[in-house]
Amino acid sequence: MSKKQIDQQPLVTLLSDFGDRDVYVGIMKGVIAQINSRLRVVDLTHQIPPQDIAAARFSLMNAYPYFPKGTVHIAVVDPGVGSKRRAIAVEFAQGFLVGPDNGIFSGVLSQSPALAAVELTNLNYWRTPQPSKTFHGRDIFAPVGANLASGVPLKQLGKEIDPASLVKLDIDKCKQTTNGVAGYIQYIDHFGNLVSNIPESYVQGKTWCVQAAGLNIPGCETYSDVKVGEIIALVGSHGWVEIAINRGNAHSQLQINLQDALQVLFL
Repeated sequence: MSKKQIDQQPLVTLLSDFGDRDVYVGIMKGVIAQINSRLRVVDLTHQIPPQDIAAARFSLMNAYPYFPKGTVHIAVVDPGVGSKRRAIAVEFAQGFLVGPDNGIFSGVLSQSPALAAVELTNLNYWRTPQPSKTFHGRDIFAPVGANLASGVPLKQLGKEIDPASLVKLDIDKCKQTTNGVAGYIQYIDHFGNLVSNIPESYVQGKTWCVQAAGLNIPGCETYSDVKVGEIIALVGSHGWVEIAINRGNAHSQLQINLQDALQVLFL
């Protein structure tokens, strides 16, 4: 196969809460390879906190823009596995989403709406017509994603459903106040940085600070704008206002947690 042909092979990404201790991720890759060993597979992360759909939503929403058009994103954080929740595939402008209909894709679709969606009812594209009640990642999502990336049309994978019926997580937006913006912590990353739901657009070109947990935290541009060990607020590479500690862990040191409130004040 030529380099050009390799470059034209669609990408498949994997995101899950499976971790790297067990073989679950490797098994999904094996299923994909059995269908098409030429597909390129990229691990976004498998360190999503167990059953944390909101963290998966945030992570996928911030990752998808960096992949070429046509990429198939398989996301499996699925506390409802084996229940009546739908298994779905969704087409959007940048590619496809495959996984459970539990709100995991609602972040992506809030930025790039669904063009079409199907419930995965065509058993011909499952690994087995009798899938495990606990591992749809292996038996449904991995094989469907591999077939989709190999050229199987979306409509062939199951019955069409109204994209408006897809589950959305109840994620509140930030709200403007008389002198700033009120929001909350929506994600905590590996470094303990506290990522808010306040986008960069609200603070761009302004002098600002963040109030959280009784603290006034200056808004700066880089971690090194404060001394080692000092608290800082800035816009992270993901485009959201975050609270951090220069060479420290803001989550553990400040005891600020998911869903805790904060406010940006304009100075």
